Amino acid sequence: MVIENLKKAMNILEESHEFALLIPEVRSNLVMAKRDAHNIDDVAGIPGRITVLNNLPKASADPDYGASSHMASLVLNIMKFDPGRRSALNMRFHPLLVDICQKLGLLVSFYNRDEEPLEVQNKEGSTIPWGVKVAVDKIGAVPDVIYHTGGWGKEPMLVLLGTAAVDVAKMSVCLAKLFNTNEGHKVVFTPSRGS
Repeated sequence: MVIENLKKAMNILEESHEFALLIPEVRSNLVMAKRDAHNIDDVAGIPGRITVLNNLPKASADPDYGASSHMASLVLNIMKFDPGRRSALNMRFHPLLVDICQKLGLLVSFYNRDEEPLEVQNKEGSTIPWGVKVAVDKIGAVPDVIYHTGGWGKEPMLVLLGTAAVDVAKMSVCLAKLFNTNEGHKVVFTPSRGS
């Protein structure tokens, strides 16, 4: 069921020119965890991530378990607070996107990578658990959206969370359309983004 849900979600994303504009330089990944997931192998994602081909999002391969470490870690840590939040998708950060999310009534939180403790920085794989905890503690609830504005060598990022990959994909396309048409903020595709 998880793999099928991810395939349907990718079909939604791969038809959206608007979402292609929100794929970050590090590329996007869409993940979904099994119920009661305990490790990265219980979380399916897109091997090689989601890139841009002919101005459209394109999955590099079919979804598979264990295909994403960063996004899988994020979902596993979110599930510690809310086991129903089993899916996530990352996209590039933009203040306008945050504003749109808030206006839609989505619960938004963030963490500041500049405030990351030294012991977290020095331990491989510790940033995501720390960031998730900070974002949840900051608002006292599990957010629908978590973002950070980057750090040294780290691209700013926004992550949309949900119960299933299809739901996350639909909301991402909605956000992308609103972002692209919002009061003169028309985004123009640039070929240097990986096409």
